[in-house]
Amino acid sequence: MPYWNKQRKKWMAQVLHEGQKHRSQHESKTAAKQWEAEKKKELESSGGGPQEPAVIRTLSLHDWATMYLDHAKMKFSVKTYKEKHFVFRQLFTAFDPDTQVFRLHKGQVLAHFRDQAVSRSGYAANKDRKNLVAAWNWGIQYLPGFPKENPFLTERFAEERSPRHVPSEKDFWAVYEAAESDQDRLMLLCYLHLAARRNEIFHLRREDVDFDRRRVRLATRKRKDGSQQYDWLPLTDRLNKALSEHLAAMPGPWVFPDPRSGLPYVYRQKWLDRLCRKAETEPFGLHGIRHLSASILIKAKVSLLDVQAILRHTNLTTTQRYVHRLESVRNAVKVFE
Repeated sequence: MPYWNKQRKKWMAQVLHEGQKHRSQHESKTAAKQWEAEKKKELESSGGGPQEPAVIRTLSLHDWATMYLDHAKMKFSVKTYKEKHFVFRQLFTAFDPDTQVFRLHKGQVLAHFRDQAVSRSGYAANKDRKNLVAAWNWGIQYLPGFPKENPFLTERFAEERSPRHVPSEKDFWAVYEAAESDQDRLMLLCYLHLAARRNEIFHLRREDVDFDRRRVRLATRKRKDGSQQYDWLPLTDRLNKALSEHLAAMPGPWVFPDPRSGLPYVYRQKWLDRLCRKAETEPFGLHGIRHLSASILIKAKVSLLDVQAILRHTNLTTTQRYVHRLESVRNAVKVFE
């Protein structure tokens, strides 16, 4: 991963191969990235028999970050990779990327997190901490000679997070009616009937909809190992009919392509905010609809295990947090009546 050297006013590129650093400096980030790619290819094609792993004594923060991000790019979703990439960019505003890993001190790291808590938020600082702890632990496991003590295991910061707003059914249907197109209304219906995560609908393909068996396949990377997992969910009568009519008139492999590009949406950050203003409801997001789906299921006396299956949680505890055991608490407080 190239980085900007303030002293030299150059983009620095470097590749670590078999314990040896290869460095170069460039006028542009593009040139630095190209040099890194070509150098990696050259070193890998040079061959040579297997060697004993080199003990890393002079590994820099940049070396560690580059290797971890290469791993993250293969393992995690694009969104997660970009989040981790941003975390390292923030880290390198406080630390020289050429700093050797064993020189990093917990007190310095805490000061960096404190600055992030002040300039961004305690939640943002804690999120950076979580990502960097994971990256350092990866180094301990896979890089020979990597320092065993994790300097990012500092104290956490207080968080002031606004509770996620879960819309009422009335507000959801008001926003549904306010949608500008049939495709947008169908997207909203999919989120409600399938309790889907954002990208599960954004990336839905024609082949994921099985009308013969009246089911739809959703894909998620929300697993600890970062693997893509597929789950089939039944289609409701209304959703089955609406999707059938929609796909009959829709060319291409995607169920909900962006009309401007024909490709899946990546972000629609202001879409629901605009619809909520139009419908004059309190703003909510796509994940709020997922919570609403869980709430509707619980209100209909659907078992917690079935709710877990629909939400596709691997752990029942996660499902319990979603529904907040509202009905159990409601029954409990009746003793005061």
